[in-house]
Amino acid sequence: MTPVPGFEGRRVAVFGLGRSGITAARALKAGGAEPILWDDGVSGRMQAGAEGFEVEDLTTADWSDFAALVLSPGAPLTHPKPHWTVDRAKAANVPVIGDIELFARAIAATPASLRPKVIAITGTNGKSTTTALIGWVLKQAGMKIAVGGNIGIGVLALPPPAEVQAYVIEVSSYQLDLTTSFAPDVAILTNISPDHLDRHGGMEGYVSAKRRLFQHMSGACDSPADDKKLAVIGIDEEPGLEILRELQSFGWVALSVSTRPSPLAGEGGSRRLTDEGSHRPVERIDQAPNFGGQRDPSSVSLREPTSLARGEGIVAHPGCLVLSGGQIIDVSAACSLPGRHNAQNAAFAYAAARAIGVSHEAAVAGLMTFPGLAHRMETVGQLGAVRFVNDSKATNADAARQALMSYPTSFWIAGGRAKDGGIAELADLFPRVAKAYLIGEAAEDFAATLGDIPHVIARDMATAVALASEDAAKAGGDPVVLLSPACASFDQFPDFEARGEAFRAAVLNLGATPFVQG
Repeated sequence: MTPVPGFEGRRVAVFGLGRSGITAARALKAGGAEPILWDDGVSGRMQAGAEGFEVEDLTTADWSDFAALVLSPGAPLTHPKPHWTVDRAKAANVPVIGDIELFARAIAATPASLRPKVIAITGTNGKSTTTALIGWVLKQAGMKIAVGGNIGIGVLALPPPAEVQAYVIEVSSYQLDLTTSFAPDVAILTNISPDHLDRHGGMEGYVSAKRRLFQHMSGACDSPADDKKLAVIGIDEEPGLEILRELQSFGWVALSVSTRPSPLAGEGGSRRLTDEGSHRPVERIDQAPNFGGQRDPSSVSLREPTSLARGEGIVAHPGCLVLSGGQIIDVSAACSLPGRHNAQNAAFAYAAARAIGVSHEAAVAGLMTFPGLAHRMETVGQLGAVRFVNDSKATNADAARQALMSYPTSFWIAGGRAKDGGIAELADLFPRVAKAYLIGEAAEDFAATLGDIPHVIARDMATAVALASEDAAKAGGDPVVLLSPACASFDQFPDFEARGEAFRAAVLNLGATPFVQG
């Protein structure tokens, strides 16, 4: 656990006693605060009382006595309307913060000699895989690291700063909305597409929340390396490109990641990744890479004061990364990183690892051995020639797009509780669908959208898997049955993990051989 200083002897209201709330209360108490806990649910209050916390009805509490309100990210800050605790706090001029902000204050209070690096990742899609991948690469490189936040362990339940060399933290838009001083050493934005718009009042509010990850970027390209913070931004979508340009306009160190040459390439003032030994520019390429005779990527230092400036970046292709100097990193042998989107994830991980001192060789070795993340393009089994891929985490159309693009053709299981727009935006990929098997609430609507594309309304997971397996076995070649729902899971399952496990169980019940990495 990471004790939170700064509230010694002061009362701090904590609302929402799920994983982040109860952990925040423990960390506040360890730091000397007097947390006052409340939850709308009786079970949460009972757990808090059993742990010895003071439980007080915040609807009748004296809010003038609180130093802060620590709000669960599940409670709305602004939209559709502020949670009632937010109204009470604002009326009493009490700051409203979250667990990531408490973590940031704990890190800031750590002596510089003991302060670990902090790598933070956000984005609409890919952030969990990128977080896990970075953690894996750093661990394989021999670093003492802790991974958590919006993935796995709550951030304040991670080991204290003196026990680790680096934190790798996934942060959601809800968590970022509740930060005021969070300043990671490496801040990564994977991508931005419409999601959670009801909680942010529209796309502008959603982008604004993601932008908060960079609100405390500092250190221009010519400042000392120890003072720099690195932004790594996916720019395939316009909001990411706008954020990159904004940071660069301040002269801050920002690196782009794209699946195509940077739109900024060729603009005036562009500087290049430099050769670490000679400090001379290396030749950059903005077209399709020439795979012969390239400079060794280990010569590139991402922390070089002049190495990252306007127009610099990594172009991610399926199976390879092209650095802005033209160097090629071949990741085609990384079997857990298929497709364009995983190449992007690899680019983010490579940049982050190099930025905090991991060698080129160690970073690439980590990418090659990554075992993958459950429910994210996870091969779960094989039945004859048929491979079964679990991408249950694809809860929106943009995430499903990445999966569909990873295979020439697939037997696609989709459906659930649809997001706005359904799957209409995937129409350009429908020719890749050998047949679709539709489940959940969205089945009829998705069937209408698919039109003449072969499909069947299967309703439930077990039926969909059985039908898809039978059809795929007749197809010949190396067919893939792909669960990539493009929907939330809440119509039939408590979460995407349960949906993915239902898929895995259905596959194994057919007699498939479980897939074992390596």
